[in-house]
Amino acid sequence: MAYQPPKQGLAGQVFDVFTLLVLTVGALYLPLYLGFAGAAKTPNPIANPTWEALGQNATEAKQWAAIGIADPAAANDIITARFDYSFNWAPLIVMAVLVIGYFVLVVRLSDREYREVIEERFDPKRR
Repeated sequence: MAYQPPKQGLAGQVFDVFTLLVLTVGALYLPLYLGFAGAAKTPNPIANPTWEALGQNATEAKQWAAIGIADPAAANDIITARFDYSFNWAPLIVMAVLVIGYFVLVVRLSDREYREVIEERFDPKRR
């Protein structure tokens, strides 16, 4: 006798898709929203900027103009911005707890579902 998996209704499928969508968007945006990730740059503007003072040659200045930034003062913050590599233990611990918790959740749920499938397929009482 071939194994017949249980059927899932339309409402269950829609719920599953919506839940996965919310979890995916949450996993992508929650770290940004909480400030754990993202481009944390600190500009270090110079006074009276020129293209030469910003380390840009004539070709680079032309490219800045091509994207709509023809004035060195407008490009000052962008060019002089540097990533902030400061380290904070609290976000690291929070992310580690979340990742480990997610791993434990997936293993426990997978184990439970795996045991249910094995029981459905091989339990002689259910045949």
